Amino acid sequence: MGTNDAGVFAVANEKGGVGKTVTVINLGAALSKKGRKVLIVDMDPQSNATRGLGVAVNPDMVNTYDLLNQPDSGLAEQAVLSTGWRNLDLIPAHADLAGAEVELVTETGRENRLKEALQDLRKAYDVVILDAPPSLSLLTVNVFVCADAVIVPCQAHPYAYQALDELFDTISAVRKEINPNLKVAGILVTLFDQRTNVCRHILEKLRQDERYKDYVYRTVIRSNTTIADSAIAGKPVVFYRTTSYGALDYQAFADEINQ
Repeated sequence: MGTNDAGVFAVANEKGGVGKTVTVINLGAALSKKGRKVLIVDMDPQSNATRGLGVAVNPDMVNTYDLLNQPDSGLAEQAVLSTGWRNLDLIPAHADLAGAEVELVTETGRENRLKEALQDLRKAYDVVILDAPPSLSLLTVNVFVCADAVIVPCQAHPYAYQALDELFDTISAVRKEINPNLKVAGILVTLFDQRTNVCRHILEKLRQDERYKDYVYRTVIRSNTTIADSAIAGKPVVFYRTTSYGALDYQAFADEINQ
């Protein structure tokens, strides 16, 4: 599950509210603290990863919408923004990205646009992390085609657990049809509260389920209000409050990924 196995990670779940973008931001930040050169690519029209890294969404910035429209134009390098933290860069998103679904639907090779756009740029980084939209769409397919491996954040809740089947089926379909090298890196349990029976039950089910048990990361991300505070502040929790549960858990996850 280490970065030697997969230079480009997609972080994806078709269900919203599972800690997807929080994981993108804080895994990237935690890896950058370890000296890894990290690029975060925001492929969600909601632009939460962009805002979460303290960058104001601006239509005049070159963003992922532009890369999908002009994948061989060399725009990717122009799109890269330095964040306020060493080793951590960003390609931002904009709401226009939602329109790419309709605009690209008749284009040949539409599912390969992101991969083409990032082909040369990815060599400049140790790790590239792609934030997928919380739905199955052409944008998500572009993310899966570009990625080597998928990190699946899963809230410790029955609905999130039930939604995993469809996501795993989607990944299998992309592997079969377009990207034979795509694999599941692992399932990261998020929003975990040890005090509740539901959370403990879902974690146990994941660890025993024949389809998922080999994928569940050791690290569990505990529920922590500091994570939400850090998102509002536009700062990864690993920099915002280094001793909080959120920071400690994402640092532990980075250690696990980085093995």
